[in-house]
Amino acid sequence: MKTLLALAGLVMLAACGSSGPPPPDWKTDSADLIERYQQHALLGENTLAERYFQQAVAATGGAGRGAETARLWLVRCATRRAMLIDDACTEYTELAAIAPNSADQAYYQFVTLRWDVMDVAQLPAQHRDLVRATVDKRHDTLSRIADPLARLLDASLLVMRREANAATLALATETASERGWRQPLLTYLKLQQNQAAAQGNAAELARLAQRIQLVERSLSPAKK
Repeated sequence: MKTLLALAGLVMLAACGSSGPPPPDWKTDSADLIERYQQHALLGENTLAERYFQQAVAATGGAGRGAETARLWLVRCATRRAMLIDDACTEYTELAAIAPNSADQAYYQFVTLRWDVMDVAQLPAQHRDLVRATVDKRHDTLSRIADPLARLLDASLLVMRREANAATLALATETASERGWRQPLLTYLKLQQNQAAAQGNAAELARLAQRIQLVERSLSPAKK
């Protein structure tokens, strides 16, 4: 799933194109490993995900590549925030101070909700549109994002900014469900459950409880 690496909207770690010499092993290894990290993190297979991430960091770090190692931490932070985990991206900021990159910095400010200070023009187009939209139009903008992981990330950021509505939660839930991303799916189902409880909607609570049970049954073995 190469689209997972597009989450950060950053330069691909692996070289593209058929001309020129092949990319060095550290590039191809780190690109493959960070993709595997994202796949397993979204599935809720946390031990395996962390193993792949540490191997990716070892690949870039072993080559002495500060900017690329910082970018791996940024992708990890964004992936976690897409799952509504409040990661502060501390490791990224420490490395970025040594090897700054303006596009990475704008993306870091985007995922950590520093929208008032970032250079919006440095963001990928799908994220630029969300930031530039008025609050009442952001859900419509969100629904037009084609890449599912970018859509999930943006929905999660709207939740963190307290700008999400019921339609935003439903869109994020079905995005995670369609991809089989158990970790964020369970989080969003529980958010919808809280919403249904506040509304006193017994039928919706029963429906959500059944879906949550299904996800939890599949998630538990993955965490062992």
